[in-house]
Amino acid sequence: MRKVLRLDLVSHGMTEAMRKARFPVDESLTDAGRRAVAATGRIAATRVLTGPERRTVETAALMGLTGLPDERLRDLDAGSWRGDELTAVPQAELLAWLTDPRFRGHGGESVVEVIERTRYWMAEIASEGLATVAVTHPAVIRSALLVTLDAPATSFWRIDIPPCSVTRLHYRGDWSLHFSA
Repeated sequence: MRKVLRLDLVSHGMTEAMRKARFPVDESLTDAGRRAVAATGRIAATRVLTGPERRTVETAALMGLTGLPDERLRDLDAGSWRGDELTAVPQAELLAWLTDPRFRGHGGESVVEVIERTRYWMAEIASEGLATVAVTHPAVIRSALLVTLDAPATSFWRIDIPPCSVTRLHYRGDWSLHFSA
């Protein structure tokens, strides 16, 4: 029987962009976000990786974790929409972004691209065989779930990942989603 590899994906704490429904820039957590992360508690880790942005590094630090930044754990690049409120984006473009996983009209990254980036990262984690905690973004966690479940990219926006949540995956030759009581 194969040893089970654990991968814990931690969603960063609340930011002002999340609170105001705008596309993020590299920003810190809100005060409420810091308090929520601090209340989350600690996670045991052999290795800790973070997205390169302040909000992921800050979340890890508040959880007592020191992580290495990994560019593959960065947020979905919203291109020219960075910093804009959702209501400021032309509605036809916003609809295309939410329904067509290949849409790149903002000049950033498509949903398909972030899923593929995450797929390759997960394959590397599996090959290394080290239990890992990754403090990252909802987009990366959604992508990891789609990879795990072999779900279509069109399902990306149907998964809600709350701030400070922990999603656990196991690997035994294939990835599986693990829920604990």
